[in-house]
Amino acid sequence: MRFVRPFQAAWRFFRRPRVFDTVLVAVLVVPALVAAVSSWSQGYTDVARGAVHFALSILPLLVRRTRPLLAAGLVVALDVVGIATGVVGGGNAGSIIAFYSVGRYTPGRTTVIAAAAGGVAYATSLELFGGNPGGWVAGLLATAVPVAFGQLVRVRAELRERARREVADSAVRAERRRIARELHDVVAHHLSVINALVGGARATLPPGQNVTREALAGAEQTARQALAEMRQLLDVLRADGGGTADAATGVGAARLPALVEEAKTAGLPASLTVTGEPVPLPTAVDHAVYRIVQEALTNTRKHTVGARASVLLAYDPAAIEVEVLDDGAAKLPSASGLGLGGMAERVALCGGDLWTGPRLEGGFRVHARIPLERK
Repeated sequence: MRFVRPFQAAWRFFRRPRVFDTVLVAVLVVPALVAAVSSWSQGYTDVARGAVHFALSILPLLVRRTRPLLAAGLVVALDVVGIATGVVGGGNAGSIIAFYSVGRYTPGRTTVIAAAAGGVAYATSLELFGGNPGGWVAGLLATAVPVAFGQLVRVRAELRERARREVADSAVRAERRRIARELHDVVAHHLSVINALVGGARATLPPGQNVTREALAGAEQTARQALAEMRQLLDVLRADGGGTADAATGVGAARLPALVEEAKTAGLPASLTVTGEPVPLPTAVDHAVYRIVQEALTNTRKHTVGARASVLLAYDPAAIEVEVLDDGAAKLPSASGLGLGGMAERVALCGGDLWTGPRLEGGFRVHARIPLERK
């Protein structure tokens, strides 16, 4: 393994764009210059001029990544001059690499324009000066094929990068959900136990212990506040759309009438019934109620035809219940189950219970009961 490491280090060094391009140019130019000097000294001036032309057309490749259009333009200009003066009969390795670089490092429309311009330049020069009636075909292929190959490599690289980002984002979202579950399972449980113990201690105090009773009441209130703030933090950790929680959107039970009206506008007959005395809800519960109704109405619109939906929001001193019914054909959750799974996660984080499934009389039922903290 130690024997392989120097070769791996050398490979990483030569894979650097600037180093690779410099080495590529040197490998092509140095032999061409040696051939030019040797041919000139032996009296083969035509061969020497061709070798010098080849070396000059390779030099623009030093900027083929950073300025591919400039590199291709210089190569085309040199080749057109060479064809017109009879030094060369067409493009060479420099033009192939240059137009590959145009396809690889230049975005769509610009690539097409550059390839067309280069093809026209080669076709025209070959027709006028090359003495080849079918030279325009070779001229167009000399640019179209390398550009197409470069575009293929570019698209594949972009797809790989996109897949890598999606995998990384998915891993981040999964880790955020795992952290949220861990926080809920550990911190919420212990805070709830502390809150219950403090409440029990306060209830068993003998008369006259007003100072102690007030201290315990303060501790109980602090524990409830810590639970509420922790649930808001869990909302942030579980937010998948750019790291913003529902608090930033202002959603909650107060917006359910507007949500039902939006469903009606979208073509779903829906109604909202509220029972009990409305009370301010904890932030996490407020958001969960809204999201449950939103997801249920969305599922009804997506998976039924001609269905009607009814939303029931019931306030109780100890809990809040939300129920969404529709009368469409019985439907099952999709294979992914993301919508119903998201509902279950939200309700579980609030300490509640969720029931979903087909109704005996037809349609689908979503029912959630979330306990409320007593003040």
